[in-house]
Amino acid sequence: MARLHCSLVMGALAVLTSCSTNPATGRSQFNLISESKELELGAQSAPQFIKKLGGKIPSDTIRRYVSTIGKKLAAISERPTLPWTFTVVDSKVLNAFALPGGHVFISRGLLAKLHDEAMLAGVLGHEVGHTTAQHIGQQMSRQMLLAIGVVATGTAAQATDEDWLRVLGVGAQVGGGALMLSFSRDQEHESDELGVRYLVKTGYDPHGMVRVLEVLAEAAQAAGSGASMFSTHPDPASRIRKTERKLVDKFGPPGSNPRWIVNADRFHEMVLEPLAALPPPKHSP
Repeated sequence: MARLHCSLVMGALAVLTSCSTNPATGRSQFNLISESKELELGAQSAPQFIKKLGGKIPSDTIRRYVSTIGKKLAAISERPTLPWTFTVVDSKVLNAFALPGGHVFISRGLLAKLHDEAMLAGVLGHEVGHTTAQHIGQQMSRQMLLAIGVVATGTAAQATDEDWLRVLGVGAQVGGGALMLSFSRDQEHESDELGVRYLVKTGYDPHGMVRVLEVLAEAAQAAGSGASMFSTHPDPASRIRKTERKLVDKFGPPGSNPRWIVNADRFHEMVLEPLAALPPPKHSP
C-alpha cells in the first residue's frame, strides 16, 4: 500500500509539474515533452513520414516557394528559433500536418486544390499554430498516459524514444500517427486563430483561411475524395462559420482591404503550372 501511494503521488507530481502557460495561447497546458525531446522526436520521425508519403515533390520551384512562405510565417510566431522545415510530399491524399520540433508538411493533393498564396499561407499558418500551441506534445502526452499509465505508476521519465515514436505513429501504416493524434475542436479553432494572427502579421489576406476551409468542406463532402486530412482536422463547416464571423467583425468583409496580399497569379506560376508538368504522385492510396 505504501508503494502504491508513493507511485500515485509521483504520478500526480509528474502531471502537475508538466503544466505550464503556453506563450502563443496564454492558456495552461499539460505537456510531458520538453523542447529538447520535441526536437529529437521530430528529427527522428520526419524522414520516415516523408518516405511513407511518397518522398518530397520532384520540383525545386515548388519546394523553395512553399518553404519561403512557411518560414516567413514561422519567423513572426512565438517559436521563431525552432529549426522549421516545410515539406511538400508527393502524395495525392489531401493532407497537411505538423510533427514535433517545427516540421510542417503539405501534400501535393492539397496544394493542387488551392488558388492563391494567401490560401497556402493559411494552411501553413494553421500548422505553425498547432506547433506554437504545442498541441502535438499535448496530444502525445495524453496518448502516453493511456499507453503506459503515467499517473498511476509515475513512469513518465521511463518512457523511451521508441515509446514516444510509437505514440506518434512511426512504424505504423501511413497516417497511423495522424489518426491517433487527432485534435479536439477547440484545438482546431485555436490553430485557425493563430494562423490568422500569423497571416495578418505577414500582410496576407486573413480571409485566405476561410477560403482554405471552404475547399476542405467541399472535399469532406465528396465521396472518395481521399481527404484523409479530416481525421486530424475535423468539422471544417463549423470552423468556416466561426472564423468568417471573427474576420468580418475585426477586418471587414472579403476584399475590403486592397493592401492584403493574395498573389493568385504568382501562386499559379510557382505552384499550379509546375504541378501540371509533373508525373503522377508516387503516393496514391
